Amino acid sequence: MKIPTVDEKRSNRLASRTFSSLGNSDFRSLWFGMLLLMAGVNVQMLARGYLTWELTKSPIAVVVVGAGFAPPILLFSLYGGAAADRYARKRIIQICQVGMLVITLFMAVSISTNTVTVFHLVLASIGQGALWAFLMPARQAIIGQLVDENQLTNAVALNSSGMSLMTVAAPGIGGLIYGFGGAAATYYVISVLIASAIVFMSFVPYAVPIRKAGRRMWADIKQGIIYTRRNRTVLMLLLMSLSTALLAMPFRTLMPVQIEEVFHMEVEALGLLMSMIGVGALFGSLVIAGLSKASHRGMFLLVTTLISGLAILLVSATTSYVVAAIIMVVIGIGDSGRRSLNASLILEETEEAYRGRVMGVYMMNFGLMPLGALPLGFIAASFDVRLAFAVAGGTLFITTLGFAILTNRIRRL
Repeated sequence: MKIPTVDEKRSNRLASRTFSSLGNSDFRSLWFGMLLLMAGVNVQMLARGYLTWELTKSPIAVVVVGAGFAPPILLFSLYGGAAADRYARKRIIQICQVGMLVITLFMAVSISTNTVTVFHLVLASIGQGALWAFLMPARQAIIGQLVDENQLTNAVALNSSGMSLMTVAAPGIGGLIYGFGGAAATYYVISVLIASAIVFMSFVPYAVPIRKAGRRMWADIKQGIIYTRRNRTVLMLLLMSLSTALLAMPFRTLMPVQIEEVFHMEVEALGLLMSMIGVGALFGSLVIAGLSKASHRGMFLLVTTLISGLAILLVSATTSYVVAAIIMVVIGIGDSGRRSLNASLILEETEEAYRGRVMGVYMMNFGLMPLGALPLGFIAASFDVRLAFAVAGGTLFITTLGFAILTNRIRRL
C-alpha cells in the first residue's frame, strides 16, 4: 500500500477544508438550489441586456433596464434585512423565488405573443429587484444557521463559488439558446431553472427566527443601523463594498454595447465573454474557500479589488476580443475576492442577532449601482464605451488604494 507523501497529505487537507461545508446536507440543499437560481439569473442578465439592445440600439436604454433592479433594492433592503431577523428565512426565500418565477413566465409569454416592449423589461427588472431585496439578506443570513461558526467563511465562499460556476456556464449556454431559439425560448428555460430551485429549497429545514416580531419593524431597522455604525470594521467593509458596487458592477451592463461597437460580434460572443468572468471568479472563490483565519484575508480582499480595477482599465484599452476574454478571467478573480470574501468577513464580524439587518445594509450597496451605471451609460452614448470602462476601472483602483493606505481595519483582518 502506498504511503501518502507530505505534499499529498497537505493537498488532501486543503481539498477537505475547501469543500467541508458541502458535507452538511442542509447547506448542500441550499447550495444546489442556489446553483439553479443563479443559472437562471445569469441567463436572464444576458437575455435582458441583449433583448433591450435589439429593441432600442441605445446604450442608455441598456443601462436603464440593467439597473432597473437597483432602486427597489435601495428602498427595501433594510426591510428585507429586518424581515430576515424576524421571520423564517426559508419562507422568505421561497416566497421570493415564486415571485421571480411569475415575473419570468410573464416575460416569456410577452415575448411569445410579440407584445414585449422596453417598458416590460424595465418593470420586470424593478419587480425582481424588490424580490431580491428580501431574498438575498435571508439567503446570506440563513447560512449561519445551517453551518457551524468555524465553517462560515468556507460556506459563504462555496456559495460564491457556485454563483461563479453559473457565471461560467450559464451565459455561454444562454447565448447559444438565445442565438438559436430566440428570446422566448431563453425565458422559458429560465423559468424551468427557477422552478427547480424552488424544489431544492423545500429540502432546507426551517430554523427558529432570531427575533420575535413583537415590536415595529422600523425599530429593528433603526437598531441595525446603529449597530452597523458602531461596528467600525463592518462599516469599513460595507463602504468598500459600496465602491465596488458603484464602479465594478456597472461595467457589465454595457457589455452588449462593447460586443457590437468594439468587437462587431453578436450575442453568442457576449455569452462567452461573460463566462470568462465566471472562470476567473470560480477559481478565485475556491482559493478563498480554502483560506484560514490566519491567511491575511483583509489584504487578500484589498489586492483582489485592486486587480478588478486594473483589469477593467486594461479591457478598455483593447479592441481584440481574444485579449478581452483573457482579461475577463482576471476580472473574475478580482470579483470573487470583493464579493465572497467581503460578505464572509462582514458575517464573521457581525453578531448572529444582527446578521439579517447588516446584510440588508450590505444589499443597499447594490441599490446604489445606478449612481455609477447611469454616468457610465452617458459617457458610452456621448463618447465611447471604452472611455466608460476606463473611468470605472481607474476610479476603482484609486479608491481601493485609498482604503489600503488610510485604514488598517481591513488590512489586519
